[in-house]
Amino acid sequence: MKRIAFFFICFWGYCVYSYAGNHNMHPLWQIDYVKSQVQAKQEPYYTAYRQMMAYADSILNVPHHALINFSVPGFYVKPEEHRSNSLSLQQDAFAAYCSALAYALSGEDKYGKKACYFLNAWAFANKGYSEHDGVLVMTYSGSGLLIAAELMQDSGLWGQEEKADFRKWVKYVYQNASNTIRVHKNNWADWGRFGSLLAASFLDEPEDIAENIRLIKSDLFTKIANDGSMPEETRRGDNGIWYTYFSLAPMTAACWIVYNQTGENLFELTQDNTSIRKALDYLAYYNKHPKEWKWHNAPNTGEKDIWPDNLLEAMSGIYRSDEYREYVLPKRPLIYPKHHFAWVFPTLMPVKL
Repeated sequence: MKRIAFFFICFWGYCVYSYAGNHNMHPLWQIDYVKSQVQAKQEPYYTAYRQMMAYADSILNVPHHALINFSVPGFYVKPEEHRSNSLSLQQDAFAAYCSALAYALSGEDKYGKKACYFLNAWAFANKGYSEHDGVLVMTYSGSGLLIAAELMQDSGLWGQEEKADFRKWVKYVYQNASNTIRVHKNNWADWGRFGSLLAASFLDEPEDIAENIRLIKSDLFTKIANDGSMPEETRRGDNGIWYTYFSLAPMTAACWIVYNQTGENLFELTQDNTSIRKALDYLAYYNKHPKEWKWHNAPNTGEKDIWPDNLLEAMSGIYRSDEYREYVLPKRPLIYPKHHFAWVFPTLMPVKL
């Protein structure tokens, strides 16, 4: 009887740590698995790990760029100013995320301290966002800070006072931004729900997690048409393929958080033969065959970039898809170190149900 009770307590303790600890993008089983693969020098994990650590080493002496007011004008109004103003958060969010993951996998304090440095800088300095795209970029770029915070929250390297300050920033800045845009109809909503789930899980707000699940279910089959296209994104001229990716990346990342928080599998939702998998297949096909894209005669693709391969690398584990693995093989190992942060280290950190 004692042996059974002991097993039960240990098993339950793992579950509590895994869920109450809010390791949503990188559950503890995933971190332990990758550590074992790296230690054994198994591919593709070992090469991907070395790639990530090279980034982490290059970040160690980089200063933060935290701003009091994160002001980002509309991209289609002032594109250059939009890009330059966004970089402060994008550079720091990736730096924090990469450093935190390096710490989680290597155990070396210098990386964890650097992650905390960026988290503390934004919590102390930033008071909000402004202009048309400030709310959107705060959400899709700031997500890297939230994932870094998940990885660091149980570490003794992050002081309780500093952690409390970061929670306030999440509550009054980041969550406010995410919740503002999660009711939109296009990719803004997908980023809003993903960001809102990150914030709600970090702040331990189950009611808000439930609301985001409701929102995802409420319009999933409006967002995805019967043929797998995404009408709100395909209408975006020569960037229709990009925006399809830009919608599916946070949508699938939100589903991943929901699965790790609740056990509910939104990846398999179907209606009239329509599903997230069908939208992913649509994206993958037309990214390779842009001349067949009926929405524009010369669409931009990710052929010379890392998207949508980072997304498909992650989804190869969710859907156990050899086709997706073959699709991304030439670009492995994949790291997406810029702009937005959902599937950033998909080769190194495999996902599965």
